[in-house]
Amino acid sequence: MIGILGGGQLGRMLALAAAKLGFRTHLYSDETESCGFNVATEATRAHFGDEEALARFAAGCDVVTFEFENVPDATAHFLADHVPVAPNPNALATAQDRFIEKSFVAGLGIATAPFRNVMTEKDAKEAFAALGGPAVLKTRRLGYDGKGQRIVRSAEDCASAFGDFGRVPAILEKFVDFAFEASVVAARGRDGSFAVFDPPKNEHENHILRRSIVPSPLSEEGVRECFDIARAIAEALDYVGVLGVELFIGRNGEIAVNEIAPRVHNSGHWTMEACVVSQFEQHIRAVAGWPLGSCERHSNAVMENIIGAEVEAWQALAGRHAGLHIYGKRVVRPGRKMGHITRLAPPTKA
Repeated sequence: MIGILGGGQLGRMLALAAAKLGFRTHLYSDETESCGFNVATEATRAHFGDEEALARFAAGCDVVTFEFENVPDATAHFLADHVPVAPNPNALATAQDRFIEKSFVAGLGIATAPFRNVMTEKDAKEAFAALGGPAVLKTRRLGYDGKGQRIVRSAEDCASAFGDFGRVPAILEKFVDFAFEASVVAARGRDGSFAVFDPPKNEHENHILRRSIVPSPLSEEGVRECFDIARAIAEALDYVGVLGVELFIGRNGEIAVNEIAPRVHNSGHWTMEACVVSQFEQHIRAVAGWPLGSCERHSNAVMENIIGAEVEAWQALAGRHAGLHIYGKRVVRPGRKMGHITRLAPPTKA
């Protein structure tokens, strides 16, 4: 029995991948609507701070993983006292805080955007003076899909944005003038084995991933550097499972890490149709202690997210010659990921 914290679309696809390998799954979520519950063997709806519910959950699981990185740190550590948790709680905590995350990556000698910690309006102004503009102010915790971040162009603008964010701890990052965004989705097994998928080029709209394209424009040298970055991060975190590393690719091919995602990643959904083993099966293999599968790509792919009301055109989507995944969410909201679709083409060399 594999326990999964979180019941969204990533938990849903993990549960489906686990079933393919003969595993059962138990999803635990604090949300009133969890589309992953529709496909899991068992489900618990309770708060992440409910230790009695967590203890019952742990008692029925052989290993616990998570489908999103905002699981409370205390929850992960509580469960780790009762059942193996993968990735480990320290890896989760590192990726939950953007300042800790950036400091960790920089400490490995891996390039990131220049950054400064911001705890007060005075810090905000001094950080902008040190980095110059434009820059991006981000809350240190809980932001995703553009939430909790703002481009700032002056010290006063930076201090004002900090106030608008409720004066919560933040990080200021120098704006990176990149050619395109890419990511690398990799897996590390319990035995230290490592496997990595081809890095896609990612295109965003309104801060939300619109599509991932493989092969990307990265050179062979760039692809190898992406692989080396992911391996260094996974090994330093003693990581078990799949992780995503979001990257900025500079105009001269230079590579900088934007963020780490300690879970399966939206930019890896194309692997479900285009690879021998998908990122979801790979994650299940890793946390269960199985040998990692092949990341070989047998086709070129373009994965597009289905966002908001786009899902209402399901008949047109279903008629396209592509792999269609609709997540079964009952409520349609602007900006909400409702599914994805992947088009395949014969392979070409990256």
